[in-house]
Amino acid sequence: MVFFRYKLIISACIILFSFTARSQTTVADSLRAVINNAALNEKEKPALLNQLAEANRINKNYDTAIANAKQGIALALKHKNFTEATKAYTLIANIKATTQQYANLKQTCDTALTMAQQANDPIAMAYAYYAQSWLYKTLGDAENVVKASQLGLKQLEKKAAPLLASKIYYRLYVINSDWNNEAKVNFYAHKATENALLAKDYNMLSNCYTALSVAHEYNYNKSKNKVELDSVLFYLNRSETLYQQYPGRVSANTYAIACINIADAYLRYYPETDKHARDLATRYAGNARSVLKNSANSQEIVASGLGILSEYARRDRNTLQQENYLQEAYRVMKTDQQPYYYTMINVVKALSEFYEKKGDYQQALSFQKEVTEYNNKNFNQQQSLNAQKLEIQYETEKKNSEMRVLKEQEKSRKLQNYLYGYIAFASVLGLLFMFRAYHFKLRYSMQREKQLQLENQEAEMQVKLEKEEQARLRAEQQLLETQQQQLKMEVMSNLLQLEHKNRMLVDIKDKLTEGGLINMQKILKEETMLDNDFEHATMQIQQVHPDFFNLLNDKTQRKLTLLDLKLCAYLYLKMDTRQISQLMHIELKSVRMSRYRIKQKLGLNKEEDLNLFLQKLGN
Repeated sequence: MVFFRYKLIISACIILFSFTARSQTTVADSLRAVINNAALNEKEKPALLNQLAEANRINKNYDTAIANAKQGIALALKHKNFTEATKAYTLIANIKATTQQYANLKQTCDTALTMAQQANDPIAMAYAYYAQSWLYKTLGDAENVVKASQLGLKQLEKKAAPLLASKIYYRLYVINSDWNNEAKVNFYAHKATENALLAKDYNMLSNCYTALSVAHEYNYNKSKNKVELDSVLFYLNRSETLYQQYPGRVSANTYAIACINIADAYLRYYPETDKHARDLATRYAGNARSVLKNSANSQEIVASGLGILSEYARRDRNTLQQENYLQEAYRVMKTDQQPYYYTMINVVKALSEFYEKKGDYQQALSFQKEVTEYNNKNFNQQQSLNAQKLEIQYETEKKNSEMRVLKEQEKSRKLQNYLYGYIAFASVLGLLFMFRAYHFKLRYSMQREKQLQLENQEAEMQVKLEKEEQARLRAEQQLLETQQQQLKMEVMSNLLQLEHKNRMLVDIKDKLTEGGLINMQKILKEETMLDNDFEHATMQIQQVHPDFFNLLNDKTQRKLTLLDLKLCAYLYLKMDTRQISQLMHIELKSVRMSRYRIKQKLGLNKEEDLNLFLQKLGN
């Protein structure tokens, strides 16, 4: 009997302690009033609806809790508040796992994870991992429960959320209590309590104090040290104190479980002769019954309290009272539409054993048949649940397999992308090298072409300079030749004039010697006129055609004598035969003969006019 009650208490703890909330009707009513306030901003409603859903969940109003959560999800998604949506899906996953609604549990947990990924918030991811831990707990996969819980705690290292951390640590405490890992039970119970104190969530803190009492109970069973037993009762009493100290902040279920655990501790660890322990145990068992009198879905806790009272009645050999307590426990469990079969089996088995000892074999047989009936129902229920678990496990494995395939594909794709990236990088480097080489070659060609152009320009400039230099030299040479010709002409003109003067002086001398008369005035006048004409003609030859005599020599291949050149000069100066005869002191006939010879030397015909030829040559 004691063993049965102890396992029931631990089982109840596992179910009821997993999630926390400010329960009690007053809290739910106040939340509803705030949510229904028209002045409330719609963006603030998802968080309040999640709190209301949690309050209803703690009070085991599961349908209402799910309705509140779904309403919160709709508003959260409307305003893209993915963190609150994740919290709501996690709460629904908790309810489905608790009520064994496994059909859509995995889908709900996966949706919570999807919402958290969109939220890009460490707290949202921690809630999603907490939801995953519920899924793995349902599947009995304790290792993945621990793994999901550790992932959730890792997210909370980035952003603190003490209440959620306390829940995750509590989950790890429960797993390790199943494994009877004393060290980790103590560690995680203390970590859960520390975070509950930071969060100032007194319902969660009450659960954590109960967890600490269980941890010290492990220590006591190992060491038998009475200090550990005192610690068990110390923490249970602190849990009870919170209920009295913070009305409405600790749920009736949490307080009732603390009372049952206190009564059970006195029942199992104190002697039967300890009347004080007996009084305390019966009082706490009675408190649990009274506080849950009008509460729904609390049949297991009430039945557990009645079991403790029936055990004390057995010790007192009060069979009538023992029978009444057991029958009441049976009636309480029958009121549950879907009773927890393990508890129901223990109740009817206790009744069968009681009537067998009493000698009422008919009653004993009747209850034994019920034991068989509930065993069958429990077996069928477990088979159905196992089938659902296998389906979930299959879906989970299938998804995990798909995820592994996707990861492998992603890894392969990454390697492929790296390869393509490397090829692209190498191609870019190659193209860059080719471009640089082409650019360098083009620049070299352009520089070479520019250099060639500069060299050509320099060569052209050099040729131009040379041509200009040659032209300058030719001009200087021509100038020198012109100057020389001019000097020659001046010399020849002076010689011609000097020769004429000399002849004139000789003529005057001869006439004076012969004693002839000389008209000097006439001679001077004629000479002055001749000098003027000669100077004028000489200036014309020098200014108009300084190369006159060279051209004559070229035409006759230098066959003209000095006298011929004189005659040509006189003719070019447009002097008539008489003037030339006087200047040259020769007969008119000699002048005509000289003209004829010059024409021959120049290769002129008889009809061609020498004077006209000389004028053209001069021009």
